[in-house]
Amino acid sequence: MSGSVVFHIDVNSAFLSWEAVYRVRHLGGKLDLRTIPSAVGGDITKRHGIILAKSIPAKRYNIQTGESVTEALRKCPGLVVVPPNYELYEKSSKAFMAVLRKYSDKVEQYSIDEAFMDMTGTGSLFGAPVAAANTIKDEIYQTLGFTVNVGISSNKLLAKMAGDFKKPNFVHTLFPEEIEKKMWPLPVRDLFFVGSASERKLHSLGIQTIGELAKADVNMLRTVLKKHGEVIWNFANGRDVSMVEPIPMDNKGYGNSTTISFDVTDAQTAKMVLLSLVETVGRRLRRDDARIEVVSISIRFYDLSYVSHQSVLKSATNITKEIYDTACRLFDELWDGTPIRHLGVHTSRVTKNGNIRQLTLFDHTDYEKLEKLDQAIDSIRKRFGADAIQRASFLKQDKIDHMNGGISREKRSVDYRNEKVR
Repeated sequence: MSGSVVFHIDVNSAFLSWEAVYRVRHLGGKLDLRTIPSAVGGDITKRHGIILAKSIPAKRYNIQTGESVTEALRKCPGLVVVPPNYELYEKSSKAFMAVLRKYSDKVEQYSIDEAFMDMTGTGSLFGAPVAAANTIKDEIYQTLGFTVNVGISSNKLLAKMAGDFKKPNFVHTLFPEEIEKKMWPLPVRDLFFVGSASERKLHSLGIQTIGELAKADVNMLRTVLKKHGEVIWNFANGRDVSMVEPIPMDNKGYGNSTTISFDVTDAQTAKMVLLSLVETVGRRLRRDDARIEVVSISIRFYDLSYVSHQSVLKSATNITKEIYDTACRLFDELWDGTPIRHLGVHTSRVTKNGNIRQLTLFDHTDYEKLEKLDQAIDSIRKRFGADAIQRASFLKQDKIDHMNGGISREKRSVDYRNEKVR
């Protein structure tokens, strides 16, 4: 077969599958979580109690990813809920990617549990696309113990659409000549990049299927959905010019947020949370030798209402104190005293042009000293762990992690001595 060949490989129920394999293969468990109604879910007491992944038997109870554990248990009282273990997921993901890279030097990791592969010109090595996909799928199952779906096409969009066909443990093709038969009859919500808002607008236009979207007047779609309308019209027609990118693109922004286990009602506590978030954001910026020019904060209140505020800095920075001081100023300008449930710190306008700072007559801050301090702290944490050094202000804090946001501490690993592994 001539032309480009792209694979999309997606782990079936990744977190649940990885947990199930680990319990059976490494902990001596007899019960495979994939065979019963089960789910990976957060801790209700810490407001992280949502379903992160569920087994196929759990789907029969209409359990949805993202819903609360409480609601899931109401639908299925016998649901087995296990805690998340992101250290395990990261190790499983690396092993998964290592298998893929045996077959192609152009592998783009799209998320922790899915990737694209450029398999163009590999027919003489691994056979026809379907045969090669089955070889990869079977090797992953035999060596790592979990199943994947593989979608095959001539571009990334169609390969991803194919990978979402019947699951689990299948190989599907969706080449351009197959679009009319395999993709156009599907509901428009199944098209990549069509969310609930776009679906409602398309339905209001009488567009129910991907095929109807493909045949619609693109000018009319632009009028209703702006640029997005043209994008999804091209997708509905199977057009995608993006390439498989084995080297990740630079971040356009760095951020962190956390849902707090209690309602925050005082500025001092809120600023401690902001500091814990900035600690991790600053560390990531310096790791990538990047600086930012815009800082923003977001607040979600106890009633789930949301506000945000941002500021442009005079000079690009990756200094923790400078980002924190800006975040605190934004917080003071934004907060009205309403109890806080969730806080976030976000940065943008990323640059890697080095430390070019606009000097002023009235700024006497020793930025070089602050940079050296951050570098020393980063070095200690890299060598001895994130908890090897922390600010004294956190020593009396038992509710706020000194490096907060992203994957919370209780989700990073699991003490299986406290788990009933059946």
